[in-house]
Amino acid sequence: MRKKIAAANWKMNLTLQQGEALLDGLLAQSYALQPHHEVIVAVPFPYLTMAVQKLQQVPQFYVAAQNCYTKASGAYTGEVSVDMLQSIGVQHIVIGHSERREYFQESNQFLAEKVDAILAKGATPIFCCGEPLPVREANEQNAFVAKQLQESLYHLSADQIQQVVIAYEPIWAIGTGKTATSAQAQEIQAFLRSELASKYGAAIADNISILYGGSVKANNAVELFQQPDVDGGLVGGASLIVDEFAAIIKALP
Repeated sequence: MRKKIAAANWKMNLTLQQGEALLDGLLAQSYALQPHHEVIVAVPFPYLTMAVQKLQQVPQFYVAAQNCYTKASGAYTGEVSVDMLQSIGVQHIVIGHSERREYFQESNQFLAEKVDAILAKGATPIFCCGEPLPVREANEQNAFVAKQLQESLYHLSADQIQQVVIAYEPIWAIGTGKTATSAQAQEIQAFLRSELASKYGAAIADNISILYGGSVKANNAVELFQQPDVDGGLVGGASLIVDEFAAIIKALP
């Protein structure tokens, strides 16, 4: 059974003290996690050590970085390598978020290099893909996201692709209050799985977790997560509120 994942993306939010309080609040809640459940919290770089210290002894809770660089070391001021992240206990790394693509011009080819750097160290990439509003309005979203998979992931072996978590994020639904309907989410995530099946076979595609990331909240998580190809969520704003994110965790099927 593939993993069902509630992943928080704090983005560039919270002070250290606020982050500590948020994690303490989450850990004070009671969860009935099943063996196939995972909770992943992607925090800003300065808070990674704090988060690891709080979560490292908590079963099925993991800390993720929000980005990394392609090189292992060197004269790359301001960048952070996979080796550095692993040295403090971080094994999950979000890459290719729409904000990284839009504001920092990260290309599919550059993200392929990041995927390789992460997998080479045995860490887990959480690979984001998704379309902006003009692409959705032109009904070209399938071709758009298929190209993202093809150019960033399809050089991987069958064993490697199963180490990747994919997060589909309709860019038009991030921070806008708009949310794809559960049917829309299921439709494109089923398409993504069918694309993976065409490349790697149905058995492997069925083993890959595909998360939905677009204004996931406590009041829509249950319906979204009940869709057969939605394996959890990559949660932005709602992950900054203890009760909201706790409810999303509890919505995992």
